[in-house]
Amino acid sequence: MALAETKNQGSRYLNRDLSWVEFNRRVLKEAKDPETPLLEKAKFLSIVSSNLDEFMSVRVAGIQDQIRAGYTKKDFTGYTPDGLYQRLISRISAMVGEQYRTFRDLSRQLAKENIVFLKYDELTSTQRKSMETYYHDIIFPVLTPMAVDQSRPFPLVHTGFVYLSVVLEREKEARKPDGEEEKEPYFAIVQIPSNLSRIIPLPHHSNSKKQSFILIEELIRHHIQTLFSGYVSLAVHEFRVTRNADLAFDEEGAEDLLEEIEKELRKRRWGAPVRLEIQKGIHPYALEVLKEEFEITDAVFEIDGPLDLSFLGKLPGVVKGYPKLRYPQIDPVYPREFEADDDFFEVLKQGDVLVYHPYESFDAVTDFISQASEDPAVMAIKMTLYRVSGNSPLIRALARAAESGKQVTVVVELKARFDEERNIAWARTLEKAGCHVVYGLVGLKTHAKILLVVRQEGRDLRRYVHVGTGNYNDITARLYTDIGLFTTDSAIGEDASQLFNLITGYSDAGEWQAFTLAPTGMKDKLFALIRREAEHAAAGRPAKIIAKMNSLSNQEMIDELYAASQAGVYIDLIVRGVCCLRPGVEGLSERITVRSIVDRFLEHSRIYYFENGGEPEVWLSSADWMTRNLTRRLELMCPVTKPETREALVQILMLSLSDNVKAKRLVPSGKYEPVSGSQPVCRSQFDALDISVWKKGEPPTPI
Repeated sequence: MALAETKNQGSRYLNRDLSWVEFNRRVLKEAKDPETPLLEKAKFLSIVSSNLDEFMSVRVAGIQDQIRAGYTKKDFTGYTPDGLYQRLISRISAMVGEQYRTFRDLSRQLAKENIVFLKYDELTSTQRKSMETYYHDIIFPVLTPMAVDQSRPFPLVHTGFVYLSVVLEREKEARKPDGEEEKEPYFAIVQIPSNLSRIIPLPHHSNSKKQSFILIEELIRHHIQTLFSGYVSLAVHEFRVTRNADLAFDEEGAEDLLEEIEKELRKRRWGAPVRLEIQKGIHPYALEVLKEEFEITDAVFEIDGPLDLSFLGKLPGVVKGYPKLRYPQIDPVYPREFEADDDFFEVLKQGDVLVYHPYESFDAVTDFISQASEDPAVMAIKMTLYRVSGNSPLIRALARAAESGKQVTVVVELKARFDEERNIAWARTLEKAGCHVVYGLVGLKTHAKILLVVRQEGRDLRRYVHVGTGNYNDITARLYTDIGLFTTDSAIGEDASQLFNLITGYSDAGEWQAFTLAPTGMKDKLFALIRREAEHAAAGRPAKIIAKMNSLSNQEMIDELYAASQAGVYIDLIVRGVCCLRPGVEGLSERITVRSIVDRFLEHSRIYYFENGGEPEVWLSSADWMTRNLTRRLELMCPVTKPETREALVQILMLSLSDNVKAKRLVPSGKYEPVSGSQPVCRSQFDALDISVWKKGEPPTPI
């Protein structure tokens, strides 16, 4: 199928990185929305900062590497690295300015509710006395002033940490006679301790409604003379450096992947500086020293406020009370299928169980593994771990299973970005307990989410499988929307065994009965499914695609969707973050809609629906439609075949498509606009709290 041509090939696509900036703007809009509770606004501002840190250290760092290497070729969206970099810095600067205006507005709104951040000179005498004690007893012993001069080179500045730049002069020099030549000032830095809370509650009268706080850097700034006796501080300002976080190592040549990654993690501390953030009003000499040391001239962001607003994510935890300033508490319900019978194996023999997090509790997954670890009939447990929480009950259950003599195999992905150190620790814990720990396939990240339990039942072995769209992480399961499927389907069970043999041994992939895997066949399978819809449309049969994912950036996939649109297929895409497809372009994509939902929870599930001429197929997957997922990761796509579970997934998709409160529609220009004009009001994440809306076992709403 020929694709419609445009005058500018790049205009057919939106740029991935510029699309990401638009996504982070949508997160920022939640912090600006008058309907968002104030303490939840603080969380969204925190997320904007954390998102931007990762984007700068990975994506922008990669573009800088291309520029330094002299790479000038345009990407498929029409941008050279240098042109894209300049556009990104401009847009990010504007977004950061908007973020801090939002922060100042939030501070004023919180103050009206008697939640205030104070400067040191605003403290009462009682508060000052308390903070004097806190500084001298708790903060001062941890601080290390680091001077910079001819005998003391510039110390290592860790990525992401807030530091104070201190410009000094000697006390004697401070009283020099008039007309004497100015001497170059002295310079030092002080790291703000990362192991102490940045938000410090201040004492208040028991009958007072006001809750006051001070930031730790404000205390240190006020007491800076305690660190530099004999000197006078001329200026004290915050700064922060973001470094390139890419890990570069020879995976094939590494004798021990775990040790190799540990070495690279240590090198990450020395990654090339990507961004320098400085506090507004910084002393010119300090700025000159910092820019020279970090060799940064263009990615310098002057911040009017405290650096690194990610600390605001902790604010709801330190503020006491104020339920009206928070979202209503949500307690995930236990899946009703498992409530009636606490024997998971008996329940699953009766049929599949679909679990939708965070509305349904992740405890069902941990309880299933716990039961399997203690059941004498269970012979083996195998699972993949990509990102695991700091105190994961899954790890403890797997360790118990291994210690009781069961065959336990765990595929731990050591290359999960920014979780490498935690995963290394878990790998060692599991190995000590007797688990077989493997680190996946050379050259590929294992991103598939799957759990296999093999149980002896009479003379037969039965396989119980859990396939998910999200990580086996009990913490993020309360914050992300994800789908998990429990099944005893024989085809899925056999494929699960084959998949683990592929990862742990030398087995060839062979033929899959149910699964589709990346990088070996998923892209081709998806292309075939999309082209089949085009054939149905051409023949006048029902044809439709609904795809829910986090990101869409693979050029070939976008071209296939364009071709299907031209063939008459209506396509609804629900893409939370990056989307390089330009919808609604006449002759190219007029039958394609794209919407993004940013709300209380992080949309994370991947669900793919194909109408198939009136015989719908629905798939769950760990993979987004990005080049890295389709070509450089071990990903899994699993069919959902039971009518009642398939219908529940259709209802979840319909909820997303019906959202007219938090959904934003992507228009051809690349901007996102509110979805408007539709009734009744639907806020999908809140409507999903009523489990019966999507899990009622009735025929789905017609698509």
